[in-house]
Amino acid sequence: MTQNRQASNKPRLLYADGFDPGEVVDQTMPVLGFARDEGPYDTGWHHHTRCQLLFAIRGVMTVRAHDGTWTVPPQQAVWVPAGIEHAVHAVQEVAMRSLYLDPGAAWGLPPTCCVLPVPPLLRELILRVVALGRSYPTDSPEARLVAVIPDELRRLKPEPLHLPLPRDTRLSIVTSALIADPGDRRDLGDWATQAGASERTLARLFNKETGMTFGAWRQRRRLLAAVERLAGGVPVTTVALDLGYDSPSAFITMFKKSLGDTPGRYLAREH
Repeated sequence: MTQNRQASNKPRLLYADGFDPGEVVDQTMPVLGFARDEGPYDTGWHHHTRCQLLFAIRGVMTVRAHDGTWTVPPQQAVWVPAGIEHAVHAVQEVAMRSLYLDPGAAWGLPPTCCVLPVPPLLRELILRVVALGRSYPTDSPEARLVAVIPDELRRLKPEPLHLPLPRDTRLSIVTSALIADPGDRRDLGDWATQAGASERTLARLFNKETGMTFGAWRQRRRLLAAVERLAGGVPVTTVALDLGYDSPSAFITMFKKSLGDTPGRYLAREH
């Protein structure tokens, strides 16, 4: 769904002369690439005429939309459909390689933001398209190469790295606090007085507005925080204890259950 809120005047990441590949209206160039090595930064709220695939070959990005956040570890990407207002934030330097797809080439792709894995073939395709620059000849080897990308994207299964955000103000008190401090151990009963609602009401709202229980939402928040910190070089033991786990083994068990691998192997396969 397209967001209608007005975009911020904060600077966006464009070519030096202001050329914006996300606003190109030309179906003869269904996919355009863009590269930027920079950080820390915050693009501010904005949207594109084209769909965007935000991909980091190094560093971690957080993509925010009005209904959630998505954390992007190295070698994964966030899919942002055309017209969705979003902002990209990085606390350290990120080597970003983005693709912008004409909506006509994006049929069958997710209608909402999501994190997608980037297997080796897609990674090489992204780098080749970025190297093409602003244009490429139609009916050329380059154009045929570009045509493969939407098909490869349709084969991918989203990763569980999405944190849905509620609209209810009472629930937002809880989620905002846990976003700021994901290691907070207070349970839903502890939050009831501060949020101005009963524990039962908060539990119902979590399911209604996020599609998750409170416990599942808090675990997802911790998982995203863990991915960002581990990718930044923070030791596993430090991450586990900072995020409220009793031991590194308990944290590793959660991580493996959520993402299918231990933290060390998960991050190693992303390089």
